[in-house]
Amino acid sequence: MDLQQNKKTDSRFSILTLLILSLIIAPGINIVNAQDNSSSKQSITISNDSTTSGNFVSSNGTLSLSNNLIPLHKENVVYYNDISGYLVYPEIASTQGGNESASKLPGVIMIHEWWGLNDHIKNMADELSKEGYAVLAVDLYNGNVATSPDEAMSLVSGARENQNESNSNMLAAVDYLKSLDNVDSSKIVSIGWCFGGGQALQLALNADATSPMAATVLYYGNLVTDQQELSKINGPVLGIFGSEDQSIPVSEVREFEEALNANNITNDIYIYEGVGHAFANPTGESFAPNELKDAWQKTVEFLNSHIKTN
Repeated sequence: MDLQQNKKTDSRFSILTLLILSLIIAPGINIVNAQDNSSSKQSITISNDSTTSGNFVSSNGTLSLSNNLIPLHKENVVYYNDISGYLVYPEIASTQGGNESASKLPGVIMIHEWWGLNDHIKNMADELSKEGYAVLAVDLYNGNVATSPDEAMSLVSGARENQNESNSNMLAAVDYLKSLDNVDSSKIVSIGWCFGGGQALQLALNADATSPMAATVLYYGNLVTDQQELSKINGPVLGIFGSEDQSIPVSEVREFEEALNANNITNDIYIYEGVGHAFANPTGESFAPNELKDAWQKTVEFLNSHIKTN
């Protein structure tokens, strides 16, 4: 009788456990290989086969990812030689009184894809600014914006061949943000997609050692896997990748992650199953809205956790 009673109890416990787990994990999002929240954790593979709730992509391809409806200050500013970038920040921060330090915003250097500083990147700058950040979207193409893959390849090759100039451009953008009265100079972050993702990593590697980037976010950008080179990074790293990306293979993402872990660099690495390169761009053929929405939520949570609360 006791044995039967124990079997019934174990059965009820198993059913209850499965029910609780089904409520915790969002429908359509299966998380595999999740580890504890330490700097040496393994990457998380995410499969998202649910339908997107809500329409956040407008007819002209712009995204509405933030739920914050706040006025934004937007302007084009010359930040390096005669090169202009797109600066945006919440207007409310510039009108706050009282505690001056409390009104200062974290700063973000945003680096464009291989197309250049186009309307899509400016849209992403607006969306991140709504979360409480001063964003400077830089221009590494000196005013050029590609309209074809061949033109984009030519522009991106030129920027990479002159990496020292690209580094000087981005470092000047950091200095420009730090000079603004409403920006916290100790909280400057780099973020980029595709070509810009690799450049965001380059910025973190080439920042002044006495004033490192507070965090680095890269979406499927060219990686550095040398452990000694990556040891220059001092802040946390968020990496977003697709399992079907032919230019940034999963094997290389693993090497990147292992090198970060070997240096005890806090990192969150996410690999989205079934999507390829540039899945976060609504104007491209590889656009994956579910994965983008999830990745953007993780980006905001990462920055809020590591930048705003510290």
